[in-house]
Amino acid sequence: MTEKEKVHIFDTTLRDGEQSPGASLNIQEKVEIARQLEKLNVDVIEAGFPASSPLQFEAVNRISAESGKTVAALCRATEGDIQSAAKALSQARHPRIHTFISTSDIHILGKFGHDRYGKTLAEKQATILRMAVDAVTMAKSFCQDIEFSAEDAGRTNQTYLAEIISAVIEAGATCVNIPDTTGYTWPSEFGQRIRNLRQHVPNIADAIISVHCHNDLGLAVANSLSAVENGARQVECSINGIGERAGNASLEEVVMALKVRSDLHNFATDIVTEEIYNTSRMVSSFTGMIVQPNKAIVGDNAFAHESGIHQDGMLKNRQTYEVMTPQSVGVPETHIVLGRHSGKHGLQSRLAALGYKLEAQELENVYQRFLNLADKKKEIYDDDLRVLMGDEMQKTAEPIELDYLHINSGTSSIPTATIRIKTPDGTYEESSTGDGPVDACFRAIERAMKLESSLLNSYSVRSTTAGRQALGEATVRLRDKNAFFTGRGVSTDIIEASAKAYIQALSLRQDALRQNITTSIDNGI
Repeated sequence: MTEKEKVHIFDTTLRDGEQSPGASLNIQEKVEIARQLEKLNVDVIEAGFPASSPLQFEAVNRISAESGKTVAALCRATEGDIQSAAKALSQARHPRIHTFISTSDIHILGKFGHDRYGKTLAEKQATILRMAVDAVTMAKSFCQDIEFSAEDAGRTNQTYLAEIISAVIEAGATCVNIPDTTGYTWPSEFGQRIRNLRQHVPNIADAIISVHCHNDLGLAVANSLSAVENGARQVECSINGIGERAGNASLEEVVMALKVRSDLHNFATDIVTEEIYNTSRMVSSFTGMIVQPNKAIVGDNAFAHESGIHQDGMLKNRQTYEVMTPQSVGVPETHIVLGRHSGKHGLQSRLAALGYKLEAQELENVYQRFLNLADKKKEIYDDDLRVLMGDEMQKTAEPIELDYLHINSGTSSIPTATIRIKTPDGTYEESSTGDGPVDACFRAIERAMKLESSLLNSYSVRSTTAGRQALGEATVRLRDKNAFFTGRGVSTDIIEASAKAYIQALSLRQDALRQNITTSIDNGI
């Protein structure tokens, strides 16, 4: 077989992935994930949408200043958005401005229905084309690497799509993205769209064709691979497939499908596949989004075998039921166990192997938390450390802290919680009863914070490791008008973990109110 053609991997975990409801990341978490994405060796890191909030802007700015990879910033086809993206990328060694605008009839008529964009669909399409060209031209004045996305390209008239793609390439776009924004297309249909562009866009060879597929029908990976077979050379995907609604094409599935079935094609990526598992676990820990056990490549059951027939076959030859080895994606066969007698150097070394880079003070903070946990648990495993790091990174500028918690509960008593919390404004203590200990705890917190009504949208608790001394992880999601805030708490006591999660979510809400971030911005492709 001839030399493999490279397929560029554009990771959008920090942008589209973060748009998963309740999956918001703080700046430090984004920086840590970006560092791990470098170890994974993705080609492009889409760090965020700078115009959408100050936090997004700062995250893009910090990642671009540190990363040696191409760092992309998303922006709408407007002057203010493009300027914000350019400013956020000002320190990047390899900046990419990624601008987008809707191109399908249904999007144009819905988003650009006002007569100022034209009275007829044809007039509106002409306006959209001009806006797209103007956006690319302006972006080109700030950096040379420009990506243009035709939002809802999967449902866009193919003649018009070819026209707008040709125009933006002429204006200077170096990458043209064809998103299946709604996850609507069929693999053969989507592949044909890519093939049609190669046949009908005269200057298509002057830009890389990219695809960004959503998973509403479970076809994101299949559509992405079909696009590659038909000429796309960049795939936009996310770790664990997280993203808007049903998510994006899963990076690990795209990469391993290309690698395992290399006998069928002539494509390859530069991904260090042995870093896939660590990256998956880090993203899961920071976002609080659990990887389903039967998830391909990185799920807990991906390399597990229960059937007697399967076990017998595996003992004789692993290839009877496994098309890849656990080691090829970084799944550890053994777990490194740390305990109360482990030193700081040993902890630092293990965290580094798991993908975490810590400064001296950060290491000291984590080490103290590690020692506290080691007093409660005899053995601490890799998953414990990931949870510790996820809990450590969830900090806010002016946090609300749990200072004291007492629960009285039993089969013949009314559950009662007494809680004391510290805020930047002072210390508050309240008690309350409830339907159960967690409900009583939440009610006491609400009374202490003087909340007129509950903001609780969802609550879940799970064990993150096995055994009687396992860490419990609670996840609380609050909804305040159009904004969502997710908090996570970790403890060997699930009531304490629940209180920490609720308080953390309230801290994030407090930060947002202080920054006047109350509504979401349209940033979907």
